[in-house]
Amino acid sequence: MTTTQTPVREFKMPDVGEGLTEAEILKWYVQPGDTVTDGQVVCEVETAKAAVELPIPYNGVVHELHFPEGTTVDVGTSIIAVDVSGGAAPAPEAPAAEPAAAPAEQPAEPEAEPAAGSGRQPVLVGYGVATSATRRRPRKAAPEVPAQQAAVTPVPAELNGHPPAPVPAPAPASPAEQPVVGGRQRPLAKPPVRKLAKDLGVDLATVTPTGPDGIITREDVHAAVAAPEAPAPEAPTATPAVPAPAPMPYDSARETRIPVKGVRKATAAAMVGSAFTAPHVTEFVTVDVTRTMKLIEELKQDEEFTGLRVNPLLLIAKALLVAVRRNPDINASWDEAAQEIVVKHYVNLGIAAATPRGLIVPNIKDAHAKTLPQLAESLGELVSTAREGRTSPSAMQNGTVTITNVGVFGVDTGTPILNPGESAILAVGTIKLQPWVHKGKVKPRQVTTLALSFDHRLIDGELGSKFLADVAAILEQPKRLISWA
Repeated sequence: MTTTQTPVREFKMPDVGEGLTEAEILKWYVQPGDTVTDGQVVCEVETAKAAVELPIPYNGVVHELHFPEGTTVDVGTSIIAVDVSGGAAPAPEAPAAEPAAAPAEQPAEPEAEPAAGSGRQPVLVGYGVATSATRRRPRKAAPEVPAQQAAVTPVPAELNGHPPAPVPAPAPASPAEQPVVGGRQRPLAKPPVRKLAKDLGVDLATVTPTGPDGIITREDVHAAVAAPEAPAPEAPTATPAVPAPAPMPYDSARETRIPVKGVRKATAAAMVGSAFTAPHVTEFVTVDVTRTMKLIEELKQDEEFTGLRVNPLLLIAKALLVAVRRNPDINASWDEAAQEIVVKHYVNLGIAAATPRGLIVPNIKDAHAKTLPQLAESLGELVSTAREGRTSPSAMQNGTVTITNVGVFGVDTGTPILNPGESAILAVGTIKLQPWVHKGKVKPRQVTTLALSFDHRLIDGELGSKFLADVAAILEQPKRLISWA
């Protein structure tokens, strides 16, 4: 009757932020046989938003690394096994035996255990894993199917998306009961299964689940695609998607294929969504910034800016913040659900940064309340952190308006795409000497071109034009930073 508990504990890939479903293992800091302590960083992973270091939540010796570097792993999948010999707590590797034994003795217990015993812990870095099964547990109604509970498969099998269908008989009656079981209208399926259904054009509401507790499995989705009575609208969508896994032939000697994942994949999806959701309008203005460039040279000699980076981006950012103060309606977002415009009384200033892992847009929180030296310090920290690949997910959330400096690449101008959830983005071109009419004479002057893209649902042509004209006016006559502030 007594079962021996293995001292090996499994650490699962946590959800490191914002409901992400997968992460790539960039680097292991430990190897099998190494001793680890609670809170020690064991690996670095890259999500669709940033690179994050993962600490182990217990003491022990590394027993096995389940995946090599460069592997993309679903959230909830075990990535490292640690021998915690001497630990008194039940090993999470034994949930296979625990659920199997408990229902045999008393069928009603397994339904009460998940609610009272564990809760969902593995979603936070450093909190370890729970002994309960999947994240879908809380959705199950307690009085629903006590007999079926005894046939639930172990956690590792569920995470792989391949739980068997222990009781096929209840399946026909399940569709009518599914909305009640979870208390939601949404069908039960794990993120990888939802992604598969989306790729194949399958509506999960039409799929008959065969997994435990009414969970839709990968086999159910494939069966729905192969079914001859599938609805006509889905058939055209699913047909071209089936042969997609077979890669197109290419000349490996003359071509290189680069997998799109992590930050690059998230950026691509966000840009497509933004381009086809928000109606973009772009306006341009060319401006003489000679006086601004002179002011920059003077600020570099000011002791208030000792140790700080003073460059054109600093004064461009300040000019934008002053222009937002003069045109507050530019700083808004669109609430699709409520069909409302949300005007924000704070500015989280996004700065687009090109990094080895792709384009990211961290933002300076409450930039509107910062003095010029404080803004210079925040810009310096933002840029250095981004270059090191250490930008946190929180630093890239809740931006309101963005600046992208294409001038550093020698580009004159462009038509930037809005950062999702924002109303405007300002692109700054290269600053260079050009012939310019100044005080009635043609002279060489420092000139640049500004491009402002904005969401026409929120911002009409008049407001967008006034805002862009204000930014240009400040850069042409930087003394307006004082008179307009």
